[in-house]
Amino acid sequence: MFNIKTLNKISPVGLDKFDRSKYTWGDDIENPDAILVRSASMHDMEMPKSLLAIARAGAGVNNIPVDKCAEEGIVVFNTPGANANAVKELVLLGMLICSRKVTNALEWVKTLSGKGEEVGKLVEKGKSQFAGPELAGKTLGVIGLGAIGVKVANAATHLGMDVLGYDPYISVDGAWELSRSVKHAKTLKEIFEACDYITLHVPCNAETKGMINSESIATMKNGVRILNFARGELAVNADILNALESGKVAAYVTDFAADELIGKEGVVVLPHLGASTPESEDNCAKMAAAEIIDYLENGNIKNSVNMPAASMPKSGKARVCIIHKNIPAMVAQITAVFSDNGLNIENMQDKSRKDIAYTLLDIAQPVGTEIADKLDAIDGVVKVRII
Repeated sequence: MFNIKTLNKISPVGLDKFDRSKYTWGDDIENPDAILVRSASMHDMEMPKSLLAIARAGAGVNNIPVDKCAEEGIVVFNTPGANANAVKELVLLGMLICSRKVTNALEWVKTLSGKGEEVGKLVEKGKSQFAGPELAGKTLGVIGLGAIGVKVANAATHLGMDVLGYDPYISVDGAWELSRSVKHAKTLKEIFEACDYITLHVPCNAETKGMINSESIATMKNGVRILNFARGELAVNADILNALESGKVAAYVTDFAADELIGKEGVVVLPHLGASTPESEDNCAKMAAAEIIDYLENGNIKNSVNMPAASMPKSGKARVCIIHKNIPAMVAQITAVFSDNGLNIENMQDKSRKDIAYTLLDIAQPVGTEIADKLDAIDGVVKVRII
């Protein structure tokens, strides 16, 4: 029986994927084999010795100590693409809101309450202050062509926009899904100089943090509109506000609230609504549950943020899963344990990701705990599991 601990409310659609004859789950589970989490912070949490995996029902994993988990042999999964459509729709809404000054118009109309028959005349007189451009015929720059960026780019072409996409790390699947109408930008400079709208869909790391700053903004078109539904730290808020005040930037739409942005002219701040749809929550929960099930039952890893991807069909009498450091002679030492004990390896896969590696072996004969002990004794082995 596998034990699954939930740190947040997880969609029942996802929990229903667990076979009740094999799994038990809840927020009061002790000694869990896996944890399902959404936004709860795990940085100060002491990881149970029993813990094998954490699945984040969402794309971002800032609330999980990913590197620490890797050191302890805990696989961390996320659910890329599960909330992509929800975010795409909100990005399109953001473009329309900041173009047509919808939020300002809504607030202004409220001030007309009680004006009676004057309302019609006041509307006709005051509506010009909320005039704004159409999207059709404008150029959109999409920075990051992952699951969300591709959907945004494709949808924008159907709105009549010219779309430039930039992503030096685009996946094969992303490239296949991208509309032929989306033009390839080779540099960020091309995006900044050519686009009327710029939308960000990249992770926040050392390379991307603060990428929207005074220097990059200076190279953009006058009146550019910037949308950030990826991570708040991608933009330097002080530089955004200065550019709004000077008129260089016409609008900034973000899903990441910060005190200095709230109530500022030209800024539309949303309370992190990107994935806040029932469909998105269901999709994320189902994907997270499927990842945990495949890892616990088969040792397969897909969509991990701290371990290499590895999967193969099961064969033989036992499957041995070994997380180890990515150092020379590890595979030789591992396979020697089996050959020295008269065990035949039917199938094997070894994958690495930076300093960590993962080896899957299907063995023709049953494998006892004494083999696990011998593998665990190898210097550099982090965790051994026999399925």
